[in-house]
Amino acid sequence: MFKSLGPSTSAFPTPAWVIVTYDQNERANAMTAAWGGIVNSSPPSVAVAVQPSRYTYDNILAKREFTVCIPSEEYAKETDYFGIESGRETDKIAAAGLTAERAEKVNAPYIKEFPMHLECKLTDRMNLGTHFVLIGQIVDVKADEAILDHKDSIEIQKLKPMVYSPTDRSYYKVGDEIGKAFSIGKEIKDKNQKE
Repeated sequence: MFKSLGPSTSAFPTPAWVIVTYDQNERANAMTAAWGGIVNSSPPSVAVAVQPSRYTYDNILAKREFTVCIPSEEYAKETDYFGIESGRETDKIAAAGLTAERAEKVNAPYIKEFPMHLECKLTDRMNLGTHFVLIGQIVDVKADEAILDHKDSIEIQKLKPMVYSPTDRSYYKVGDEIGKAFSIGKEIKDKNQKE
């Protein structure tokens, strides 16, 4: 039997991403974001939800460029810190002992120690209530060679990304592969076609 829990943000999994921007003085700032995901294939685009009271929101609107950094699980404390401290008065990246580097294709920084980042240009925004959804066109994806396979594909087991659980407000590791997408369902499709 199902029990109604009412409207909430209980969707699984949500990412543990870090959005990195420059402010008007070209000072790097980082913010943790869990409400986000890929939203278009061509052009490749990502959406992140940011409250307008956040320093990152002002930075993205001013610069119209940002990076989405994917931290590995070893940076759980730093990732969480970026979500509980304000960048208005604090250099959060330095305080976390990490390094901001200028991205190659956009006027935004990324965090050098994180194994992957998306370089994005703001293309749209939508007010949904407490948050604005910001759409960024992905102009480049950068990945540490250590997380790539022989075909230059990112291996999730090497990346070791974290996911966020909105119900218990905790971070979790990604588990084992259970099957190949666009493949494991073929058994059901083939069975139905034979009937």
